[in-house]
Amino acid sequence: MGRLIVVIAALVAIAFLVNKFVLNDGDQPPEGALDSQVAESSDDASASADSESTEDEAAAVAEVDDELTDAVDDAQAEIAQDAQQAQGDASAQTAADDAVEDMAEEVAEAAEVETAEAASPDILTPPAVVEEGESEAAADAPTDDEGESTAAGTAVMKEIDPDATKPVEVTPGPEETVLLGSDELYDGIPGDGELTIEQIETWLADGKNHAVLKPELPQGLAAGAAQIQGLEENPLTRAKIELGRQLYFDPRLSHDKSISCASCHAPEFGYAFNSQFGIGIGDQTGNRNSPVAFNRILSGKQFWDGRADSLEAQAVGPIENPIEMGNTHEACVASLKTIPGYVKQFVTIFPEEGLTIETVGKAIAAFERTLVTGPAPWDYAQELKAFEEAYPDDVDPEFLDEFKEEDPELYGEYMALKDAAAANPMSESAARGAEIFFTDKGSCTACHVGVNFTDEKYHNLGVGMDAEEPDLGRFVETNVDADRGAFKTPTCRNVAMTAPYMHDGSQATLEEVVDWYAKGGHPNEWLSKDIRKLELTDQDKADLVAFMKEGLQSDLPKVESGRLPADP
Repeated sequence: MGRLIVVIAALVAIAFLVNKFVLNDGDQPPEGALDSQVAESSDDASASADSESTEDEAAAVAEVDDELTDAVDDAQAEIAQDAQQAQGDASAQTAADDAVEDMAEEVAEAAEVETAEAASPDILTPPAVVEEGESEAAADAPTDDEGESTAAGTAVMKEIDPDATKPVEVTPGPEETVLLGSDELYDGIPGDGELTIEQIETWLADGKNHAVLKPELPQGLAAGAAQIQGLEENPLTRAKIELGRQLYFDPRLSHDKSISCASCHAPEFGYAFNSQFGIGIGDQTGNRNSPVAFNRILSGKQFWDGRADSLEAQAVGPIENPIEMGNTHEACVASLKTIPGYVKQFVTIFPEEGLTIETVGKAIAAFERTLVTGPAPWDYAQELKAFEEAYPDDVDPEFLDEFKEEDPELYGEYMALKDAAAANPMSESAARGAEIFFTDKGSCTACHVGVNFTDEKYHNLGVGMDAEEPDLGRFVETNVDADRGAFKTPTCRNVAMTAPYMHDGSQATLEEVVDWYAKGGHPNEWLSKDIRKLELTDQDKADLVAFMKEGLQSDLPKVESGRLPADP
């Protein structure tokens, strides 16, 4: 009711303002002018609130509306009484009209806030219906009669210090080459606790943090450098990576401030999540498993169905998905603009664009592109094998001493490779599993090929195709019949961390996955030509699982998740 007092006070102010014009030979405002502006805005606010309230909340709205109407009537009566005491010219009339119109708008805004708060102070907008096969797709946000978004952003935004909108003047440092996954990329802004504006300004003032970074891939991925995507359109800098890190872990991007990117793509679960489906605001779930967020620098189209053309588009998609973050892009940006630390970073890092949903996507994508897997036991073994095949005579145990004397530098390289492989061993079972994986016996490389163990293509494995209304996957995007039930091949790297498996999370363990392939998937009209029944013994299956669990497991970068810009 505190806001109601403000509204009544504003109405009294109108009375005194108009009275002032009247006593100075002004005319009475046109009959009904105040009533038509204030009552119309009040009715609109009440109607908007009633559409989202329960019967009890509607009663609260009605009570506020009645009190506002009474206050308007009282104010009009006083205005009319005073106006009868004097006459005025046309200029006074115009001034009075303008004053009434300005004050009426303020009253209408206050009435709208008061009515909306009385109607639904804690209620979220109901989620929109998600279409078949679009559990991660952004649905249209609810709109009012004017077409304005009502899904979020109705809160009154706080004004921030104007200094926060001024970019930090800095000259970028020279281009650098960096190894992706190295800890120094994630050192971020020095300090502890919430990020202060002073810490952020100091960080932004260092030209090194704005130098364009030329990334190198770590051992195991390095041979795939030609597959790197998106850097020409969105170059990496330390400042941009750090901003993206903050946004990735910040739940303030969501409608109810409860869900961040990391909620479904968590570092502790290999940047995926250990539930069948992703869990969004209000504990809502879709119908697809959370895909991994690492090694995305080697991937173009994103999501299980490839509907996002870039990592930037993928990064902002969940923000407006009603069952993920449940926000709108407009409301998300408006919310971020109330946080000085974010505003300062965006206007400095993106001086021509500032803080927009596009630059939010660019920052998050920059951070995600640095998330890469380190070398796995299989990579160390392959490096050693390649060296031994290149120098078979030199590495013969009989001639090792001679090799050491003739080429000590090359000998040192060989011994380093041997030490690394010994420090990251695979069991005999895993080694046997690798043989199955890379031969026709397992045929795994029909799809899981290349440095990231994925062909980045879409295949129908028969998963979920026995449902009454199966998820049609890629077909929804392409309308190509052959794409019915086809989904993108996921990476096998760090796969032991990312259970459950398949696009619908229907297989809880790697053992179940191997059994599925061994039986030839589920027959259907669009089953991939590469899916066939495999002749595997129980030991073969166990060896395959051992290879994936041991041979392809590696470290991920250590990333700070808690240092975020302070609220205003």
